[in-house]
Amino acid sequence: MGQARILMADTEAAAAPQIGAVERKLGLAELLWGSAFIRKTLLILVLAAIWQVYASILDNPLLFPTLGDTLSAMADGFLHGPLALRAWTSIKVLLMGYAAGIALAATLTVLAINTRIGTDFLETMTAMFNPLPAIALLPLALIWFGLGIGSLVFVLIHSVLWAVALNTHSGFLAVSNTLRMVGRNYGLKGFGYVARILVPAAFPSILTGLKIGWAFAWRTLIAAELVFGVSSGQGGLGWFIFENRNLLDIPSVFAGLLTVIIIGLVVENVIFRTIERRTVRRWGLQN
Repeated sequence: MGQARILMADTEAAAAPQIGAVERKLGLAELLWGSAFIRKTLLILVLAAIWQVYASILDNPLLFPTLGDTLSAMADGFLHGPLALRAWTSIKVLLMGYAAGIALAATLTVLAINTRIGTDFLETMTAMFNPLPAIALLPLALIWFGLGIGSLVFVLIHSVLWAVALNTHSGFLAVSNTLRMVGRNYGLKGFGYVARILVPAAFPSILTGLKIGWAFAWRTLIAAELVFGVSSGQGGLGWFIFENRNLLDIPSVFAGLLTVIIIGLVVENVIFRTIERRTVRRWGLQN
């Protein structure tokens, strides 16, 4: 009987799957597929192919130009036309409004995290103005600041301010009490407490707010320029799109739209990804 049990145990052990670490070199296809950059590039190429095929089948340049015609119009706009100047004009205005919005958001958030009245003020103002589309303030901007950069900067500040302030304040509130007590024990107060304790701990939320603020500001700027974004003959990308739409130069319209998309992709996947890699991931705040 004992020998039978031993024999059965040996049989079960032999039949059991052998679990162990097996090292295997990844093939080239697997290595490439493991890169997010490669996957996103392939996705963009697929979308570009769909665009080209659909436009070719439709065969109506006034309705939907091919990708080839759009790229040709874009190259001509950058080399011989005003597209480069229009893009730079939009970027300059965007940077002014974005920087001003971030500065105001930082001020309100520091006040909110240090005083009760500051918290009440930020929560009330955010609840009032965050749902309000920035483009709805365009008539007031025209009355107050006239036809020019001032009006654009005003609506951009509104687009950036509340998104950044809300996410930053939420991130500060989520910081653990342990870190807060460490800061208090070191005698940190005011701006020093915020900069050394709260900002590093809440940086993922802050970065999210910066991304949302950038997206809101970029689309608000293009929409505002489509309406009135020209001053002394110098408009931005939105005006470039509007101008060529009036001329029925549809490939140039799509070239302007594609330029807007490319700038957005560069900012998101180069600038913000670099900031995230050098801060949030390096500090171990995100996997």
